[in-house]
Amino acid sequence: MRAMSNPYFSRSPVFNGSAASASAAQRTPNGYPTMPGYQPGYGYQTEPAYGQAPAYGQQPGYGSVSPRQLSDLEAQYGAPSATNVDRGRMTYDDVIVRTFGIFAVILATGAVSWMLAVNEATVGLGMLALVGGAIGALVLGLVNSFKREPSPALILAYAVFEGAMLGALSGVMELMYPGIVMQAVLASAATFGVVLVAYKFAGFRLGSKAQRILLTAMGGYLIFSLANFVLVWTGLVSAPWGLRGITIMGIPLGVIIGLVAVVMAAFSLTMDFESIQRGVERGLPTRYAWAGAFGLVVTLVWLYVEFLRILAILRDN
Repeated sequence: MRAMSNPYFSRSPVFNGSAASASAAQRTPNGYPTMPGYQPGYGYQTEPAYGQAPAYGQQPGYGSVSPRQLSDLEAQYGAPSATNVDRGRMTYDDVIVRTFGIFAVILATGAVSWMLAVNEATVGLGMLALVGGAIGALVLGLVNSFKREPSPALILAYAVFEGAMLGALSGVMELMYPGIVMQAVLASAATFGVVLVAYKFAGFRLGSKAQRILLTAMGGYLIFSLANFVLVWTGLVSAPWGLRGITIMGIPLGVIIGLVAVVMAAFSLTMDFESIQRGVERGLPTRYAWAGAFGLVVTLVWLYVEFLRILAILRDN
């Protein structure tokens, strides 16, 4: 089985194809819902068998359907094939709109926490937004990742906490290293664009083995990041960047690990694109567009934070 970066898709019966046959059996060949009297292959019975009188309550020539139902059946059977929108299925536009919606919430919340963090009178509230946002985003990120059904309310709540954390963090970093935020944003956007072009036009994909290796590497990176945080927080390592501040042949370890993390995030974007494409092709319900949007946002936020940290470490050296 392929590894997938977004748990929503791997848990969905429709996305996995297990519900495809059942769904098809309830629709006409053109993709529209069936109505009473419709039978796949030949539609409806228009005349009773020769020598057989119509059943009580039936009108001759129409079998078990009324004239109005017959007209509706004929209209549906001859209508153009239904699109994903007609069927209530996820489209790429659905994912794009929801992605922009989540980012709008992040930017709005981030603007408030940024102002709190850079203002001397409210810097305490800014730090509270930073810590509280980080904890809330982590908890809701895990909850949303492992829910079997996407919850727009929880995803937007995640965006609020993520925005609080990113806004305060970005504000503080901008004060320390002027211009760093715009550089990190441009680097993230450029990486996203390159990966999207490679995926769409160059057919870049990750095989099953490569995906498993990537997920293992991501797990190892998470363990390293948590261990480094504990070492810095407890004072066991006095350097501001912890183990990331160690230099190897004059190059900070944080830069080397950060570049590896950027590559992992870029590959994760490829897996997100593939999951979204597979979901659209298999007719995932529209609500799962929130899953695709959430997966993209999480990866892009990760990419931005990595670039922000790499640039900050380089400024310090």
